[in-house]
Amino acid sequence: MHSLTEKMISKRFLRSQLTSQAGACLRRIAGSHTHEEHILRSPAFARWNSTEATQLTEDVLSAESKDVKGFKGHDMLAPFTAGSQSSETHPLVIARSEGSYVYDINGKKYLDSLAGLWCTALGGNEPRLVDAAIKQLNTLPFYHSFWNRTTKPSLDLAKELLETFTARKMGKAFFTNSGSEANDTQVKLVWYYNNALGRPQKKKFIARMKSYHGSTLIAASLSGLPALHQKFDLPTPFVLHTDCPHYWRFHLPGETEEEFSTRLANNLESLILKEGPETIAAFIAEPVMGAGGVIPPPATYFEKVQAIVKKYDILFIADESFNFFSMVYRERNIVEQVKSIAPRFQDGLKAFSSSPIIGEIRGTGLILGTEFVDNKSPNDLFPPEWGVGTIFGQECEKRGMLVRVAGDSIMMSPPFIISPKEVDELISIYGEALKATELRVAELKSQQK
Repeated sequence: MHSLTEKMISKRFLRSQLTSQAGACLRRIAGSHTHEEHILRSPAFARWNSTEATQLTEDVLSAESKDVKGFKGHDMLAPFTAGSQSSETHPLVIARSEGSYVYDINGKKYLDSLAGLWCTALGGNEPRLVDAAIKQLNTLPFYHSFWNRTTKPSLDLAKELLETFTARKMGKAFFTNSGSEANDTQVKLVWYYNNALGRPQKKKFIARMKSYHGSTLIAASLSGLPALHQKFDLPTPFVLHTDCPHYWRFHLPGETEEEFSTRLANNLESLILKEGPETIAAFIAEPVMGAGGVIPPPATYFEKVQAIVKKYDILFIADESFNFFSMVYRERNIVEQVKSIAPRFQDGLKAFSSSPIIGEIRGTGLILGTEFVDNKSPNDLFPPEWGVGTIFGQECEKRGMLVRVAGDSIMMSPPFIISPKEVDELISIYGEALKATELRVAELKSQQK
């Protein structure tokens, strides 16, 4: 089984990770030859920003079970999936969920280390949520909120959401179907706001390289991932991008985190002045960059950025998609549960930082990213055809755990209800998959000689 798997991995790589080019996908920040830009313009950066998922190939599926039911060449156009994946390999078809686990249609159990898509924070089958959904479907499956008509649950939820926050002046809750739709709406509201104030020229948005704000036309433009721009004629002209605040990858020799933050804030101000402060409507940022690789902000970053945007009367939009507020959270003391379990999760995984193929393991709470590089250097990326991140993702999947793969980075954000025993299982599978990936990388290196 092991030799078959290694043969399969060496045979097949995610060809989609070779197609993205950083090229002209991003409008560059002022001062066009910065240290960061030289890296971002390279073809390797496009692979680093890949949004492709990983999955087991048909060979491995056949080896694991002779009774696997496959859907290769299915009729669905799947998001964030290369067409070749749908036509050449069977998709992983999930049938049901239970707590921190999901099960495929063949009954195989997987620890879901990404909580669905960062969102099933209470696990896959929280009884209160299931009961509430059934009750509402039996009472009123649908009604809209147009023309001052609405429903009592909508009003109750809006009130509860606003009571959660302290900054509530003029606060309202606007319900959407996705984060992409929410950010498209943000742009509309900001434009409406400035038009109402007699400032119609204040239309541009500044986002950050490697950010993710959604996949619709405007939200994808705001995102700083070349794969979301290339061949879609994006980003739109009113969207600008400034530096990615990834200290490990982009700091200058001898530069502290605070000095790095100061430099990025100065670059942001230079961009604002270059474009004209009277034309900049808003700056949008994720508190912790998620799909771009789980990148926490460097020390003093947001304090410095907030001072800059306030100075030029530019709105600050915090695009937070990983938090979830619920009465169930309070009743089950979820916040304390996360505080209790997070050190076990973070410390257990960061113990693998000494691996020769890991450049950085970073994160906070129950969100964590791992970046694979050669020689533990941010400047020494593995050859793209090796697909090191994909190899690791496949090794995890074989062992019964699902992770998010993006280029040679992987991301994890398990459900908030994950137990200590399940965290230990997650760490164990991670370690086994890492060891197998190290061996495969060593084999690939030997073949280069």
